[in-house]
Amino acid sequence: MLELIQAKINTAARLTREEGLWLLQNASLLDLAELAEAVRYRINPKRRVTFVIDSNPNYTNICNVDCIFCAFYRHEGDKDTYTYTVDQMIARFKAAARRGVRTVLLQGGVNPAIPLEYYTEMVRRTRQEVPEIHPHFFSTSEIIGMSNVSGLSIPEVLLKLKEAGLNSIPGGGAEILSDKVKRKISSKKGTSADWLNVMREAHKLGYKTTATMMYGHLEKDEDIIEHLSVIRDLQDEYHGFTAYIPWSFKPGNTPLEKIIPHYATGTRYLQMIAIARIFLDNFPHVQASWFSEGKKIGQIALNFGADDFGGVLEEENVHASANFVHTTSVKETVDLIRSAGYTPAERTTLYDIVAEYGEGEYPAAAIASARLDQQLPASEILTSLPILETA
Repeated sequence: MLELIQAKINTAARLTREEGLWLLQNASLLDLAELAEAVRYRINPKRRVTFVIDSNPNYTNICNVDCIFCAFYRHEGDKDTYTYTVDQMIARFKAAARRGVRTVLLQGGVNPAIPLEYYTEMVRRTRQEVPEIHPHFFSTSEIIGMSNVSGLSIPEVLLKLKEAGLNSIPGGGAEILSDKVKRKISSKKGTSADWLNVMREAHKLGYKTTATMMYGHLEKDEDIIEHLSVIRDLQDEYHGFTAYIPWSFKPGNTPLEKIIPHYATGTRYLQMIAIARIFLDNFPHVQASWFSEGKKIGQIALNFGADDFGGVLEEENVHASANFVHTTSVKETVDLIRSAGYTPAERTTLYDIVAEYGEGEYPAAAIASARLDQQLPASEILTSLPILETA
């Protein structure tokens, strides 16, 4: 079987689900690396690894979806809930832009107290008042929540967001696109078809999005391949996905921790990167993650088919809620890519190249701190500002 798969890869032929499953269950790690690298260099022939200078704040932690893998959400009435005003978030974006941040990946809980106008104002004002920032806003779950609150259809919500200035959305909310798993870990979030429908409607309107996967909990190998198959099929329709991004479940402080108390191994992560690069023949990029898996594993993943190193992430709260925190700086990100044997290149959200950096060269933003609260004066820290009442 390995020889047959090798021959198909050499001729750029598509693997079947059965072949993908066989590889995941039977191929050695080194064989996976070799096959994945062949696909990587066919799609991205340059020995270049990209990264983006970004931040990932949250505007609310109130959520009614109750995913058992999540340590971040709170219910309305809990003592540590928050929902920030648009003014407060714009202040945060302006502070980030001053330090060279190009992308803000903004997400929150599914908070039914927030009207659709809040979201459209957030997008419109970001475009108008912080033009240096690309708004990469709102997961599929939040967009479904906007539809429920407003009474508008998914396409109507997406069109209003687009008219406000949004043109890309992150891939959060997918977890594993297998309903037998979703029913166990996120029964209130909807089905795999719901996630795919939001993405399909977004792609129809010209949005660019990412596709993600969270593994290492209750899924089987067959569920992994199901997930990869359905996003590959959707990519065939509109080619709206820019990148695929897997990460492992972080159990700390989650209800699921009682069942799955341990992290997935680094070996499993390298398998996930490689099998994705081999199977997703129509995806332009596969992202390795220094943040979710650690810097060394992130570097190694660059030899397993990944061509992107993700973001610097000046702020991140979801993994932090699960007691999992890695930090870096722009300079260290460049050095990590360079020391792994690749040319670092800064990119935009949509994978346009800003600049490549040779030996000793760094972006101007390299002096920025990796953590927002280490860089901002107290007057600019968002958590010191008053909170919007949503009750």
